[in-house]
Amino acid sequence: MFYRENGQFKTSYRADQQIFGITQDRVGVLLLIAFAFIGVPFLADEYMFRAILVPFLILSLAALGVNILVGYCGQISLGSGAFMAVGAYAAFNFFVRVDGMPVVLAILLGGVFSTLVGMFFGIPSLRVKGLYLAVATLAAQFFCDWAFLRIKWFTNDSASGTASVADLQVLGFAITTPLAKYLFCLSFLVVFGLLAKNLVRGAIGREWMAIRDMDVAAAVIGIRPMYAKLSAFAVSSFIVGVAGALWAFVYLGSWEPAAFSVDRSFQLLFMVILGGMGSIMGSFFGAAFIVVLPIAINQFLPVLGHLFGFTVDTAALTHTEFIVFGALIVWFLIVEPHGLARLWSVGKQKMRIWPFPH
Repeated sequence: MFYRENGQFKTSYRADQQIFGITQDRVGVLLLIAFAFIGVPFLADEYMFRAILVPFLILSLAALGVNILVGYCGQISLGSGAFMAVGAYAAFNFFVRVDGMPVVLAILLGGVFSTLVGMFFGIPSLRVKGLYLAVATLAAQFFCDWAFLRIKWFTNDSASGTASVADLQVLGFAITTPLAKYLFCLSFLVVFGLLAKNLVRGAIGREWMAIRDMDVAAAVIGIRPMYAKLSAFAVSSFIVGVAGALWAFVYLGSWEPAAFSVDRSFQLLFMVILGGMGSIMGSFFGAAFIVVLPIAINQFLPVLGHLFGFTVDTAALTHTEFIVFGALIVWFLIVEPHGLARLWSVGKQKMRIWPFPH
């Protein structure tokens, strides 16, 4: 009844090309962003900022980049963790080696270098696809793990092999408190989220989806597969690299190559599968699910063990997380391949025709 297009007429091409075509969507997104910037700081405590909100924002940004490559362009990638590592270490070197380097510029430059590496390892996509492409991108993961672990220059010749940053400031404001870190990451996510939403609905986004659906037919109608695939790798790697720099600078503060291992690549891929491939909203759903579920298991399983009289140790919690994640991935692939975003889309569609479902 309240979520309808009745009476919302488009009288110009500009009005018809809005990112959110329905007034309710525009108002809802604006209210959500306003609540994230204004309401959440008054409601969340320090634990929620550190353990849930900041990781959720950064992983949402990373999943957004992976979704552009995997969901919209159909190029399977298992090297997302490597691209995050490239962004983190490139931003670190710019930040510590260039005097007066602004932290925002260092993070964006980390994304630029991640773009170059992503395009280099995306070249095999011009010849191979599917499982073979996944193995090619997995090679990027192993190579970056080796390089950042063995070449001390990347860590500024640190004896321990770890990289660390401190005293982050933006326009004179210190990024040290959990609230400041949350607002800093949220600003990046809002900007890149709107850019990605506008990008995938434009000409380049349609080219990506045509390549995903049938690359031979796309080439026949004039789409250049080389340009489409490499541009998808470039945009995806840039966003993932920025997320990696944020993960290192804001969330970790001090890190080593293990922070961006192959497990991180699989985690990002799981977010896209669970949230919904080819959906901007699915990236947020998948990240929220992956971040919240382990915390819920760690809180619920000990209580369940206390009620039924069995002991739950750390290994049991870890194994339970793996079992639950595996079962959910199999379930979603069988029952709802389009993920949580599809459920959200179905719910919106039902609201548009309720209470007259004809």
